[in-house]
Amino acid sequence: METTFHYFAACPRNTGDLSSAEIAALGGENIKETPGGVSFTGTMETGYRHILWSRVSSRLLLNLHSFPVTSPEDIYTGTSQVSWTDEFENRCSFTIHTDVIRSAAEFHPNFAAQKMKDSIVDQFRAKTGSRPSIDNKTPDITLHLLVKNDTATISMDLSGVSMHRRGYRIRTGPAPLKENTGAALLLRSGYDKIAQKGGPLVDGFCGTGTLLIEAAMIAGDYAPGLMRGKTGLGSWKKFNRRLWTTLEDEARQRKEEGRKKIPRIFGYDKDRGTVAAALENCRAAGFDDKIHVERRDFSDLSLPFLSPGLFISNPPYGERLEEVESLLPLYRTIGDVLRREFPGWKVSILTGNIELSKATGLKPEKVNVFFNGPIECSLAQSRIFSQKERDDLSRKVEKKIAARVPSSPGAVMFSNRLKKNLKSLKRWAAKNNISSYRIYDADMPEYSAAIDYYEGSWIHFQEYAPPKEIEPKKAEQHRREMINGLMATLPLHKKDIFIKMRKQQRGKAQYEKSGRSGSKKLMQENGHRFLINLSDYLDTGIFLDHRITRQMIASMAEGMDFLNLFAYTGTASVYAAAGGARTTTTIDKSNTYLQWAKENMELNGFTEGKHHYIKADCLQWLEKTGDSFDLIFLDPPTFSNSKTMNKTLALGRDYKDLIERTSRLLRKNGTMLFSTNFRKFKLKKDAFPSLSIKDISSETIPRDFERHKKIHYCWEIRRT
Repeated sequence: METTFHYFAACPRNTGDLSSAEIAALGGENIKETPGGVSFTGTMETGYRHILWSRVSSRLLLNLHSFPVTSPEDIYTGTSQVSWTDEFENRCSFTIHTDVIRSAAEFHPNFAAQKMKDSIVDQFRAKTGSRPSIDNKTPDITLHLLVKNDTATISMDLSGVSMHRRGYRIRTGPAPLKENTGAALLLRSGYDKIAQKGGPLVDGFCGTGTLLIEAAMIAGDYAPGLMRGKTGLGSWKKFNRRLWTTLEDEARQRKEEGRKKIPRIFGYDKDRGTVAAALENCRAAGFDDKIHVERRDFSDLSLPFLSPGLFISNPPYGERLEEVESLLPLYRTIGDVLRREFPGWKVSILTGNIELSKATGLKPEKVNVFFNGPIECSLAQSRIFSQKERDDLSRKVEKKIAARVPSSPGAVMFSNRLKKNLKSLKRWAAKNNISSYRIYDADMPEYSAAIDYYEGSWIHFQEYAPPKEIEPKKAEQHRREMINGLMATLPLHKKDIFIKMRKQQRGKAQYEKSGRSGSKKLMQENGHRFLINLSDYLDTGIFLDHRITRQMIASMAEGMDFLNLFAYTGTASVYAAAGGARTTTTIDKSNTYLQWAKENMELNGFTEGKHHYIKADCLQWLEKTGDSFDLIFLDPPTFSNSKTMNKTLALGRDYKDLIERTSRLLRKNGTMLFSTNFRKFKLKKDAFPSLSIKDISSETIPRDFERHKKIHYCWEIRRT
C-alpha cells in the first residue's frame, strides 16, 4: 500500500476553488480550502503531478510534523522529533521560511527559525559528525515553519522555486501579471472549455504576452512544470527519480499531442517595445507559431473573420485620481469596440479601478476579485450578445411574459393600458434611439402613478399620494394591482421595480435621501452616458421630460461659454460640452450633486480644465459674480432654502428677480433657456421690458410626456 502524504498547496488569494479543482483532478483527497491555499492528502505521485501540472499554485509543501508550542524551546524540541538524516544529506544546504500567526508564544519569526535551525544542525552533528550549511539564496532544501495559534507545523517545500515561474519570461514590462495569476484569470473566465470547442482568444492589451502564453499552455495541454527546471525534489532522499521521469515523459507526450489542438490566439498592443518583448517570450515558450502578436491601437481593432471566443485583457489602470480620469475615454472606447466588433464573444477585463470597468458600459454577469501584487483588482466578465442571441432571448422573454397572468380584474385593466401605451411608445423609442422613457402617468385616475422604464431593465414607479377620502386599504390594493400588471406586461424582476411615494414637498426635502442606499446605474441618451440612482432619492439624476431641451442646448452650444445654474447632476452641461461649448460652468449648492455632475462629465470624456464646477448657492453667486456667458440654462427648484441662504426661494414669488439677475450675465446675442416643472407657474412677459421672451414649452415636451402638457414650461429669453 502506497504511503499517504499530507500536502499544502499555496495559491493566490481568492483562487482556492480553482486550486481545489486542480488537486481533485490530479488525484488529491481530503481537500480543504484555507485563506492561504489548499490542504490535501495523496500519494507521492499526486505530489509530483501537482508540481508538474498545477497552473494556479505557487508552492507545494509536504507536512513533516506538527506539534504544540508555547515557548521557543518547544520549537527546538518539536523539530528534533523529525529524523532529518532521513530527509536530506549533511552535504546539502538548506534555508527556513517562517510565519508566526496569532501565537501566544511571543517571539520573532527569525528567533523561531534560529531555534529550528539549531535543532536540525545539532541532530546532524550527533548522528553524522558534521552539519549541513545554510544558503538563503539557492538552497538545496527549503523548509517552512508555520506557528499558528498554539500549533507549529514543519514542512518541506517540494516545489523549490515559486511555481508561478514557468521559465518563458525572458523580458518583462511594468506591473506584470504573475504567470499563475494569468492562468487563474483564464480558468475563471472559462477559457479551458472555450478552447476545447476551438474558440479563439484575443488580448487587446497583451503587454509582454503572459495571458497569451498561459492560454496556449491551457489549450495545448502543456504542463507548466516542464519548463521550470529546478524543483525542491532533487536533494530529497525520498525522491523517486524513476517515477518523476515517467511523469515528465507523459507530460511531454501530452504536450506534443496538445499542440495540434491549440485554437487561434491573438495579442495586440500599441507599444512597439512591448510587442517585441511579447514575441520574444512567445518564442521562449515555444508558441511563436501558435500565437499571433501585432502592434495595433485598440481603437483600430477589427476581426470579422473570427468566430466568437474569449476576449480577455488587462488594460492600463491608474492608481492616482488624475490617472484614472485620463483613462476614462480609453475604457469607453473599449466598450464601444467590443460591442461593435465582438458580437457573441465572452469578455473578461481585469482592472484595478471599478469605475474604469463601469466606464465600458458593459453589464458584467460576474465580478471576481484578484490581486496583482498588492493591488486589489476586479475581473468583470460580460457577454456581448449577437443579434441572433438577442432575438432568441427576446422570444424567450416574450413567452415567459405571456405565461404571466394578472391576478385580478384591476391588474388586467392596468396591464391592458400599459400594453396600449407601449405599442406606440416602443416603436417611437426604437426609431429615435431612446432607451429610457415614461410609459404611464396617471392615465386612469384610480391608478395614480408616474412610471418610467429605464434601459429596458428597471422601473421607476412614483405613486402619487392618494386623496384623503381614499381609504389606505384601497390605495394599497391599487398599488398591488399596478405592480402585478407591470410584472405581467414587462420582462421584470420585482427587485428591478423601485417604488416611491410622490407628494408635495417643500424646501430641501425634495432632494433628501430616502434612507436606502443603492448603487448608481448606467443609462444612455442620444449617445451620451449618465449615472442614475433609482433608489436613494425621489428623482433619479436625470429629468426625462427635458430630453428635447438638452438636445436644444447641444445644438446651440458650439463655441459658446455655457452656464448651468441649479445644475443638479449636470446633464445639461454634458450636452453643452458635446455640442462644442468653449467652456461650461456648472453650479449647485449640493456637494453630492456637484460630484455627480462631474462624474457624468468624465463618463462622457469631458475632463479638460475648460469645464468648471462651483459649489455655491445660486442666488448668492448671482449677486457677486462678474462673469458673462453666451448660453445659460436656468432650471430652478419651485421652492428652496438652506443654511447658507439669507432667504428662501419661492419661484412663484421670486421668478422676476431671478430671471432679471440671470439675464444680466448674457452677452450680446446670448440666449437663456428658462424652465420649470411648477405646474401652477405663470410668467408675465410684460414684467420684462428689456427681454425678448418666447414660449417654447410645446416644442420641448417629448412624445412620452404629451399626455400631460404641463409636465414643464420652457422659454427662450434674449436681451433686446
